[in-house]
Amino acid sequence: MTSPNPPAAKRSLAQRISGERIVFALAAPVLAVVLSVTICSILLATSGKNPFDAWNVMITYATKSDGQVAILNRSTTYYLAAAAAAFGFRMNLFNIGVEGQYKVAALFTAYVGAQINLPSIIQIPLLLVTAMLVGGLYASIAGALKVYRGVSEVIATIMLNAISIAIIGLLLVPGIFAPKQGTTSNSIQTNPVSQSSHFFSFNTAGGDLWGFLFIAILVGVVFQFVLTRTRFGFDLRATGRSESAATASGVNVKRMVMISMAVSGALAGLIGLPELLQNSYNFGQGFQQNLGFLGISVALLGRNSPIGMAFAALLFAFLDSTGSQLPLPKNGGFPFEIVAVMQGTIVICVVVAYELVRRYGLKRQQQKVGAQLAATEKKEVSA
Repeated sequence: MTSPNPPAAKRSLAQRISGERIVFALAAPVLAVVLSVTICSILLATSGKNPFDAWNVMITYATKSDGQVAILNRSTTYYLAAAAAAFGFRMNLFNIGVEGQYKVAALFTAYVGAQINLPSIIQIPLLLVTAMLVGGLYASIAGALKVYRGVSEVIATIMLNAISIAIIGLLLVPGIFAPKQGTTSNSIQTNPVSQSSHFFSFNTAGGDLWGFLFIAILVGVVFQFVLTRTRFGFDLRATGRSESAATASGVNVKRMVMISMAVSGALAGLIGLPELLQNSYNFGQGFQQNLGFLGISVALLGRNSPIGMAFAALLFAFLDSTGSQLPLPKNGGFPFEIVAVMQGTIVICVVVAYELVRRYGLKRQQQKVGAQLAATEKKEVSA
């Protein structure tokens, strides 16, 4: 009589459980989007608009080349914002100050780019380092307050967001970071960055595709590699799950907090650069707003995973880019606010959907493990 092979049975069980985890991981964001679309459709119908016409306008624009370029350009910025927030989240640090960090970094980078004119091969890396250094240093303030004074990073970063507005208001004045001749204009902004500071782009049928897309991809690759293939990434994830366990295993938690906040801030420093180096070429009062808070939403939807955040960034970029077409009279004059409503409901639905899927998945796995173990024991007894 041949006895069953327990290791093979265990491998088969593990493979089935792993496959179900993938299904559950995909089910949650899909369920969240479906719920959001349903809610927004109901709202549109209630306001007297045909929701199917709205979706048709959005999908039609997304299939055009100019719409695709706009979506990719927006998703580049959104992905960088999500990566900055997600790095702190993986450490169980809530860096709510991404908004202030990228604005301060963009201001200083714009000033440096306007004052220095080196060859592009030197100029662009200099500006990247400047942005990351300023963002990292500004975020480190919250890290130092948490480590040495026990101040919650949530409170500290929220306060630093408010302080960043004052810093920008103090420096972005004629004669300091803005040119003196700006006193005759209602719009105050820095001098344009030098020509060598302009980041490369691809001229396509739909417009200029920003080369910063490759920087975003590089950030995602490094993000994944550091978290899953390095000792630092292991320590970071271990500290995020249990500080006491990490301390017992020899991890310097205070050092990890400082490094994590600095890295999160450094990534935040890159958020404003696509707009600065590929579109506006200066920093002013009308510079892109609320990218930090949007990045938190994208990170939550993507579950702080580089691949998940990529899809989430594309989704939010799709909503923003195609939503801009809704208010046009030729497209039916839909309210643009429906895009903000959709984004908000997606975030809420994500929380609900992940919790529902998590509970169902946990129950399902327990049932399968119990059934498999019972079947294995039955075979061994009969053998």
